[in-house]
Amino acid sequence: MLKRCILSILLVLTMVLPVAYAAPTAQDGMRGVWVATVANTDYPSRQGMTADELKSEADTILDNIAAMGLNAVFLQVRPSADALYQSDLFPASRYVSGTAGQAPDQDFDVLAYWVTAAHERGLQLHAWINPYRITRDGEAELNALPETSPAKQHPEWVVEYDGNYYFNPGLPAVQELVVDGAAEIVRRYDVDGLHLDDYFYPGTDFADAAAFARYGVEYDDIGDWRRSNVNALIAALDETLHAIDPEICFGVSPAGIWDNAADNPKGSATNGRSSYREIYCDSLEWIRRGTVDYICPQLYWPIGYEIADFEVLADWWQDAVSRSDVALYIGLGAYRAAEAEPGDVWYGTAELARQLEMLDSGIDIQGEVFFSYSSLMDVTGCADFLADHYGVEPAPEEDPAPAPEETVRQATLLDYVSRFIVSLFYR
Repeated sequence: MLKRCILSILLVLTMVLPVAYAAPTAQDGMRGVWVATVANTDYPSRQGMTADELKSEADTILDNIAAMGLNAVFLQVRPSADALYQSDLFPASRYVSGTAGQAPDQDFDVLAYWVTAAHERGLQLHAWINPYRITRDGEAELNALPETSPAKQHPEWVVEYDGNYYFNPGLPAVQELVVDGAAEIVRRYDVDGLHLDDYFYPGTDFADAAAFARYGVEYDDIGDWRRSNVNALIAALDETLHAIDPEICFGVSPAGIWDNAADNPKGSATNGRSSYREIYCDSLEWIRRGTVDYICPQLYWPIGYEIADFEVLADWWQDAVSRSDVALYIGLGAYRAAEAEPGDVWYGTAELARQLEMLDSGIDIQGEVFFSYSSLMDVTGCADFLADHYGVEPAPEEDPAPAPEETVRQATLLDYVSRFIVSLFYR
């Protein structure tokens, strides 16, 4: 009887006294948003901000994300062979300080702050990296990189394509760099996941003939060899990251069309750009081998669009994961609504509402991720629409939060009471 009373007291104390809040798993019920840093799309709003300004802007974004009912943030921490975190491999991003290789004001660690601030709000924080892109502004950007950049240290790894520069995915040393860079993040930061976007090979006429001649002797077709290189990278990331943290969530957001049925009997009833043939991503193979925890295809088209119908693709991807343990999240093109003019199917929130309703009824769909944060804020009424859709209750009037010293006193009280109760069993 005494023990039962004591356990009841402990239960009440744990309910009334503050405890640390753990971010919920988003394996099922993912409600995510991409926060893009490339070209200062979402964050930071401009280059050269002070540490206090960077913190304040991050807090505002995270507060808004939580208020919309979302539960996960995909923060772009390596947009172009750079780092918005403390790295021994990649130079500090110019999108924060304004100069590649120059640390932010007061050595502000963007990723560290975002991880802590997101978790304080019950949000997951996934580190989003671009695996191969070096520049998006051409030769001038390449020349401005510091000598510590791996692109400068190893020019033999670099390939020019359509005016920009990329690491060559066919080189084992490049694959090792990408894996080591991802491992560095997971070892140093309490991130909930590591996320790759859809930038792999930039096009079919990528100048990698020399690498193919050296490393692709077992392949008759260069396309098959390129896909094998991407498959090898995904598998290596999966193995390495889970060896560091078995609970880490690793996934990729490929382009929405794997392949078209006209070219491949396994493909979808679509006629758009194929990630299998044009950027050499065989995401079906990742699903088959289980080398990703989730797949998040970018379905950035409306329902009924003849070339790439959202409903057709959502059904195709559900079938793709239905016999696997891989979770399926759908990437939604909120930016389409942000760019839309009156009369466009994307104008307002009606198309997003139709798509969310369809996803909610999907058997093998575990959630969605919106691209991107600024778009959600730019579409009139979208923030309120999402809060209503996800059932976010208006914040009640609350007493002021206890001062830090009061929180410490409460925690200390719980500790004292627990010790006292435990001691009763040993008297």
